[in-house]
Amino acid sequence: MLVAAELLPDISAVVQQYILPFAWKALGAIVLWVVGGIVIAGAGRVVRNAMTARGIDPTFSHYLNSALSVLLKIVLLVAILGIFGVESTSFAAVLAAAGVAIGMAWSGLLANFAAGIFLVVLRPFKVGDAITGGGVTGDVREIGLFATTVDTGDGVRVFIGNNKLFADNIVNYSANATRRVDLRVQIAHGVDARQVAAALLARIKQIPNVVESPAPTADIFEFNAAGTLLYVRPFCATLHYGQVLDDTQRIIAEVTGGLPVPAPHHVEHRAS
Repeated sequence: MLVAAELLPDISAVVQQYILPFAWKALGAIVLWVVGGIVIAGAGRVVRNAMTARGIDPTFSHYLNSALSVLLKIVLLVAILGIFGVESTSFAAVLAAAGVAIGMAWSGLLANFAAGIFLVVLRPFKVGDAITGGGVTGDVREIGLFATTVDTGDGVRVFIGNNKLFADNIVNYSANATRRVDLRVQIAHGVDARQVAAALLARIKQIPNVVESPAPTADIFEFNAAGTLLYVRPFCATLHYGQVLDDTQRIIAEVTGGLPVPAPHHVEHRAS
């Protein structure tokens, strides 16, 4: 009991000199992180709403908002380290050294960051466009700092590294006002190809959302062993491509349903 009584003042001194100050600093850091996160989220909403009100393109708006959020979180982290006595100059030196090491180890990540900047500046596509890039086809939802978010037609969300996307061929289906549906129709020998093409053309002109300019076309594509191959090419807005494609295929089935089935014909010559 005497030893415990002698140690009690020392323990009390340690608690008052080290543990309590650290606990207060840790509590302050937690409060600062929570409040700072709320402020950063609020600032992001204000910036996003301001850019939306001014009619700024959503692609640039999302990218700038992401970059601003990362920058403010770095500033918040520096402020939290300052609570624990880490000077900003020392932190900057450590951050610079770490940046070199990270840059060497994560060169691919930095390449994605640089490619994201080029995607926003050069604008091969924007948020909402239907594209094919990096082996993925779908609608662009966001161009992030390191990856671009694409929703495919079957409802799958895919994240493509910006560098891979920028280095590959990018097909933008939304860049032009219209898109062509291109289908082939095989008809048998002995069937009047011109008559079938005229019937197809008359029907596809009645399909909803088929535009008048460029005008839809249907004609002979080639002659082959099975008969005559026709092409059918209506035009529509990218938004209506799937619907026009389905309706055109249905009409092709209806028009050619009662015709003879195409089959390859071979002519054999025998010596007499």
